[in-house]
Amino acid sequence: MDSIVECRNLTKCFPGCVALNSINLSIPKGQIVGLLGPNGSGKSTLIKLMNGLLTPTAGEVCINGMKPGAETKKIVSYLPERTYLNDWMSVQNIIDFFGDFYADFSKAKAYDMLQRLHINPNRRIKTLSKGTKEKVQLILVMSREAQLYILDEPIGGVDPAARDYILDTIISNYSKDATLLISTHLISDIEKILDGVIFINMGNIVLTASVDKIREKENKSVDEFFREVFRC
Repeated sequence: MDSIVECRNLTKCFPGCVALNSINLSIPKGQIVGLLGPNGSGKSTLIKLMNGLLTPTAGEVCINGMKPGAETKKIVSYLPERTYLNDWMSVQNIIDFFGDFYADFSKAKAYDMLQRLHINPNRRIKTLSKGTKEKVQLILVMSREAQLYILDEPIGGVDPAARDYILDTIISNYSKDATLLISTHLISDIEKILDGVIFINMGNIVLTASVDKIREKENKSVDEFFREVFRC
């Protein structure tokens, strides 16, 4: 199988709103793909469907040929947009918890990233800044040997000076045969690491393309082309 994610006529409706409108989408294995669109375009809904946090109204989404569930959670490492860490726990407590919960979690990798990002593992979560909490969550996600990493706004709360360092952390710590799906509105910051992009708007897939094709055909950066398509 060449694709890690397959969406077939995937539809999700909420009262008074069609969040995803019968989309068909294939995400190949072994690539870094940007899921890009304006606020309210359907990005988070699609991500939650991939992770089994929502159920489709119609159609289906499959992860490596399986519907989202217990088996897919073994191969998907997910970074949600919001912080979910328990304030009373220390960073070390959380690493131990993830090590017990996920068979593919590497404590050695987690501690290495903590050291490189200058985070004290003995600190309690409630004493950390919002940006540092997000870094800890990213470390937890990237310390797994997953087949699919799904990152929802991984650099949204990180100061601009740290963004390149965070992106380098992502690139150097994910399994090279895995797929990395990144949802973000900070396109100019991440486009240098992307192989391909998915443009989504109002619940519809507007475009899927490789970054190289966009640059060759449009003679624009991904950020410039995105702004043109969506008139930002």
